[in-house]
Parts: sequence; structure tokens; C-alpha cells
Amino acid sequence: MFYKDERLALFIDGSNLYAAAKALGFDIDYKLLRQEFMRRGKMLRAFYYTALLENDEYSPIRPLVDWLHYNGFTMVTKPAKEYTDSMGRRKVKGNMDIELTVDAMELAPRVDHIVLFSGDGDFRPLIASLQRQGVRVSVVSTIRSQPPMISDELRRQADNFIELEDLRDVIGRPPREMPMEPRSVAAAGGQ
Repeated sequence: MFYKDERLALFIDGSNLYAAAKALGFDIDYKLLRQEFMRRGKMLRAFYYTALLENDEYSPIRPLVDWLHYNGFTMVTKPAKEYTDSMGRRKVKGNMDIELTVDAMELAPRVDHIVLFSGDGDFRPLIASLQRQGVRVSVVSTIRSQPPMISDELRRQADNFIELEDLRDVIGRPPREMPMEPRSVAAAGGQ
């Protein structure tokens, strides 16, 4: 699937990859992910796309975004938009598809292989266009979750489909356990 001398770029749809890994019960170790794909080819760039809530005092994704930025990932972020739907529920919208597509199209003449970490079927036309330009495209997502996290048309369009579950031992780390509540510690025989 990979050739050592090919120029490689990673495009990570942050929220989509997070949801896929969570559905499989593990967290991504991004240092290991980057090392794994550097081993597979000449990696030129690793892009990570995510929307951020700017008005929150603390964003749970901010530490990850900062770490990725300082550790070799090209971060592409934009403010998420907050709105209230017709039922009065607070919703957040932060789609990064256009940013990812534009960056992939711009980089296409300089790479041999693009690895897209997303299962979003909206990327099928992007993959078809990249392929017409001579770029091989691998898609990383999962069909082993319920429901599958990858659209069938995206999987069919890609040159290679990489099952995220198969990468668990290489790029995964076990999910962090939440600390037990004090009452639970006492009930479990502590204190």
C-alpha cells in the first residue's frame, strides 16, 4: 500500500477521527501516528482540522491543539459557530470540509499519496479529483463500529481503505480512566 520513496501527506478530520476511535474504545497517540506514517513514506505534511469554541474559558481540545502544533502538525482551526435550533437546543457547528479540500487540492501536485483520516462521504469528489491528478488516496476510518463510521461510497472511491481498528496496536493508547469519586473509593475498601 505504501512505498518508501513516495511523498506523503496526512489530512486528519479531527472530530471524525476522534469519533471513530471513541467508537472503537481507544484514544489516538498522535506522536505514534506521525511516527508510523513517517516510517511508511516521505511525509511532507500532517494537517489536523478542527473547529474551536472561542467564547469558552476552557476548551477540552485546546491542550491537544497546542501539543499538535508544537509537535510537527500543521493546525487548521476556525471558530465554531454556536446557535439555537428550532427546538430551542444549543448546537455547535464547525465543519472543516472546505478547508481540508482546498489544502489537499493545493498540495496534490507535490505529493504521491494522501492519507485521509475521515469517513465523511462528502470527501468522495475530493478523492476522485486527487486520483485524476495522479495522487493515490488511502482513507483511514472504521467499518467495525455500529454503525460504521465510513460511508460506503468513500471507501469504494479510495485506492486503499485502512481499518482504524487494525492500527490500534500501532497508534492507540488505552482511554484514560476517570478518577473514582471519593464515595466510590470508600465503598471499594479505601480510606
